Amino acid sequence: MSFASRSPAPTAPAPSAPDRTPPASASPSRLGRGDRLFLAAVIGLPLIALLVFVWLPALASIALSFTTWDGLDLSGIHWTGLGNYTEILTNYPPFWPAVEHNVLWLLFTALLPTPFGVFLAYQLDQKIRFTRFYQTAIFLPMVLSLAVVGFIWEIIYNPDTGLLNSLLSAAGSSHHVDWLGDPSLNLWAVLVASAWRHTGYIMILYLAGLKSFDPALKEAAALDGANGRQTYFRVVLPALKPVNVIIVVVTVMESLRAFDIVYVLGGGTGSKPGMELLSLLITDNIIGESGHIGYGSALAVVLLLVSLAAIGAFLVQTFRKEDT
Repeated sequence: MSFASRSPAPTAPAPSAPDRTPPASASPSRLGRGDRLFLAAVIGLPLIALLVFVWLPALASIALSFTTWDGLDLSGIHWTGLGNYTEILTNYPPFWPAVEHNVLWLLFTALLPTPFGVFLAYQLDQKIRFTRFYQTAIFLPMVLSLAVVGFIWEIIYNPDTGLLNSLLSAAGSSHHVDWLGDPSLNLWAVLVASAWRHTGYIMILYLAGLKSFDPALKEAAALDGANGRQTYFRVVLPALKPVNVIIVVVTVMESLRAFDIVYVLGGGTGSKPGMELLSLLITDNIIGESGHIGYGSALAVVLLLVSLAAIGAFLVQTFRKEDT
């Protein structure tokens, strides 16, 4: 019996993969009107405030530093070029003492209250008893404004009823020191008052950095035989480089723009012997009785350049070491 040859049955086509191509009408989701308004408010308003209250006054001060103006009528603005700067550098007696005092303020703040604040932060990070109380007590002056701090220390420095002279009298001294009236003492007295507040600020900044430090690095250093001093300078200090940069910048800014506490303790004048500062000279010329807007603007530009030079030099040096 023969069987006729049969052709193989046709195979069914393999199922095709599902088409995942989005339809032509689909488009990425776009922000709604409310979202756009929210973003405009969150981003735009701060930019406008920064432009109006920071950049425009700064640029206006730079432009006015090349003019003379009494601040009353815009028609009274007259171009003088570099005349204000020449006058400041050659024929303005309080200028160079103010520069010297600003530099002294910076050195004093950088060498005493700033390291002392770092030292207190390191000690309070050792989980000693009552550490919360100590932190609150040391940081408390930072809660007060510099003007209030000035009023407190004005009471302490009072030549007749002040705390310091009362302690001297109790110790048997009959000489009452005029802490704020003596040109050889008044700046140092103000520096002590400023350091009282600045120490707590630095302590909190550095303590925050220490709280974020990985304790495993300390343990590894201890296993390698490093003592506490070596661990701090070779492990902790390099690891807290961002915090160190912030502390240096804050110290420079606080030192160069010192105003409130000196204004209060100095009796509201920028030319009091022994207490001249650039910030006070700027205030005397811009809002004082003289009304030398161009002169005060030139002093403000000088202070701006000094601040930028100090901070810029430090940042360039710091990041250059990091790159190498």
